[in-house]
Amino acid sequence: MKTLFSFIINQQSLLYKLGIFIFCGCSIVYVLPRAGQFKYDIQRAKTWDYPNLYAPFDFSLIKTEAELQLERKQAQEQSLVYFTFDTQTEEKVKKLYTQRFQNYFAYPQSSKRYKTFFDYGMQHLTAIYSIGILPPNYTHRGGNSEGVIKSTVEEQYSFDELFDLNQLSDYLSQNLNAKYERQENAYYQLFFEILEPNLSYNQRLSESVLAESYSKISSTKDLITTGELIVKQGEVIDEVIYQKLNSLKQRYSASGLSDQNLFWITLGQSLIVALMLGMLFLFIYTYRIEVFENNTKMTFVVLNLLLMVLLSTSIIKFNATYLYILPICIFPLITKAFFDARLGLFVHVLSVLLVGLFAPKPFEYVVLQILAGIVTILGVSELYKRANLFISVVQITGVYLIGYFAFYVLQEGGVTAFPFSTLGLFFINGLLTLFVQPLIYLYEKLFQLDSDISLLELSDTHSPLLVELSNKAPGTFHHALQVANLAEAAAASINANVLLTRVGALYHDVGKIKNPTYFSENQRGRVSPHDELEPLESAKIIIQHVLDGIEIAKKYNLPDRVIDFIRTHHGTSSVYYFLKKAQEATPEISADEFYYKGPKPFSKETAILMMADAVEAASKSLKEPTVASLKRFVIQIIDRQLEEAQFVQSNITLAEIETVKKVLIHKLIDIYHLRIEYPE
Repeated sequence: MKTLFSFIINQQSLLYKLGIFIFCGCSIVYVLPRAGQFKYDIQRAKTWDYPNLYAPFDFSLIKTEAELQLERKQAQEQSLVYFTFDTQTEEKVKKLYTQRFQNYFAYPQSSKRYKTFFDYGMQHLTAIYSIGILPPNYTHRGGNSEGVIKSTVEEQYSFDELFDLNQLSDYLSQNLNAKYERQENAYYQLFFEILEPNLSYNQRLSESVLAESYSKISSTKDLITTGELIVKQGEVIDEVIYQKLNSLKQRYSASGLSDQNLFWITLGQSLIVALMLGMLFLFIYTYRIEVFENNTKMTFVVLNLLLMVLLSTSIIKFNATYLYILPICIFPLITKAFFDARLGLFVHVLSVLLVGLFAPKPFEYVVLQILAGIVTILGVSELYKRANLFISVVQITGVYLIGYFAFYVLQEGGVTAFPFSTLGLFFINGLLTLFVQPLIYLYEKLFQLDSDISLLELSDTHSPLLVELSNKAPGTFHHALQVANLAEAAAASINANVLLTRVGALYHDVGKIKNPTYFSENQRGRVSPHDELEPLESAKIIIQHVLDGIEIAKKYNLPDRVIDFIRTHHGTSSVYYFLKKAQEATPEISADEFYYKGPKPFSKETAILMMADAVEAASKSLKEPTVASLKRFVIQIIDRQLEEAQFVQSNITLAEIETVKKVLIHKLIDIYHLRIEYPE
């Protein structure tokens, strides 16, 4: 038991990685649909290059969307439309009729004519309201039969029987008795003034009846029996064959196939997912060991992959049409912001392949998303610049639009009925991608990681730590600015991370805040505190500024990759001046305590800082610098660092070191305002 406990303690980091591997794998397999996979690629107007295909089981042909739309239209035309009858409207209108009749018929109320014309008009009002008047501007989309709800009673009429106010003139022309023709205009003006609709469209009941009619429409039609020939090898896939193949494909995607076993499908999916996750872990272990050894960073990478798969699954289950609205290019952008482009692209490709296991049109989906991912990785070099992000979004959207159009033309053999609405999904995708910067900030806080955006904030010389450095050690602050300029130019010349190099240079000497006067750049006059100290004691104070810098940096919550510059900017070099001074006094003295404890630089950026720092600091010792002396000086210092093997752990090449030398020489010449001497 004790041995097992010790093993768990010693291997807890590895066990944690195994845990997130299993958790991620199980989560992905859980959300994958349990269905068979159709192994053929089908495209309209293309030749069937596979062997003759026979129906493996009975299945029904799935109706096309056009066929379904036609049947829905027919169902709508035959469906009852319901209206609610208002009994009070008729009474109100008849009351108005009584009050205003004399305004249009100028006869004494006691006369026979008045009563005759009055009663005749009232008969027509009663006839009109016996069925009802349609609502104004009503557009009819139903069948010829209508339902009218009077209280709790339903009555059915022909639509032509319902009165339309726009047809008032036609009604009077057709229904007035010949002896009343001279009063037609008076009746028209009176009715036009007082008539009000007493029918209101009953939306709930009408839509309920229509929905019931829609539900009776079958999505399938003719039956294809087992063994029936679907398509011959070499035959062109026309619309009829395409419909058969597409119906067979969808039947494969449905659950419950007689020749499938749920266990074997799950096993196959598990193996594929395990292989893909295994490739991811192997890649990180081989090429990004610093990420593999950090559990927080591994969690970050795996969570991004899992999140993308889960979001894609949710959209497919809701409505697969909206799959392209998901801005999955956000994930490689985020990964690149915290790590590098290579890891971002690798994670993106694996994520897309996983989603392709269950996405509709998997080949189209995988190709489009991988192309978009490549453009994302290559198109954004500095994400903290807003213009770059907008340019990248335009590039991503453009790739989607061009790629989707190309696939549609290949599959359909033309642009007839091109789904322009789908293009809108790509534009929405692009707009959602702009939210990558808020997400990066959220990830920074959640995982305590740093991105280029946080580095940009640290590069501000008004940040609290740099302000403290400028106040307590102004000479060191000026030195850091000079080194930052030199290192930045050198980093740009060999395509290193310019922003990281500059920020590392600004903070590399913050440890001198504790004892600023013990460093020459902060000393005034020729008096130095070291004059009263032994060389070994002076060396210890100088060496201590590295450890002090790490402590101060952690206090101010500087990112680890910035602290790396503090750790490595002297590597394992010696405090040369005090070492020589000690050896002159005591030749047999041990030199071990005069060396920095390291580590040596382990990246291009930290190697550049070591060179720039040494060159800038030592250049202050030149009393009358010339172009030739500066060249010899820079070459001598960097060659000595090479002889001491300070760069063996970094990935910088000898050719890149030579480039850095040239840049540092030119920058120092500019700083000292020297002119190249030309031969006479």
